[in-house]
Amino acid sequence: VQLQASGGGLETPGDSLRLSCAASGLTFGRSGMAWFRQAPGKEREFVSGILWNGAITAYADSVKGRFTISRDNAKNTVYLQMNSLKPEDTAVYYCAARRDGAYPRFPTQAHYWGQGTLVTVSS
Repeated sequence: VQLQASGGGLETPGDSLRLSCAASGLTFGRSGMAWFRQAPGKEREFVSGILWNGAITAYADSVKGRFTISRDNAKNTVYLQMNSLKPEDTAVYYCAARRDGAYPRFPTQAHYWGQGTLVTVSS
């Protein structure tokens, strides 16, 4: 199984960015997906999750209204559209998959992890 995250970069506050996570080696259309992030010196935290069929999504309070998760099961890809970026969004962003179709809400619930992509928001 491979989860290839991409799209990170250096942004200024207020900018937008879209992360992508391309999956291979798993039944993507039956897998719940999520994005987590980890800032230096902090624990990995849940950002957003999406059910296997996209019917249900969830967001951390800190990103609600600014970030949008989506998935394209035909392309085996999950996305995270990030708008109105803030310096506190700076972190390595990881995509995660859960085999049973529910999205992983905690790191221990994820079966697979991507390698992470760095997002830096700074003026």
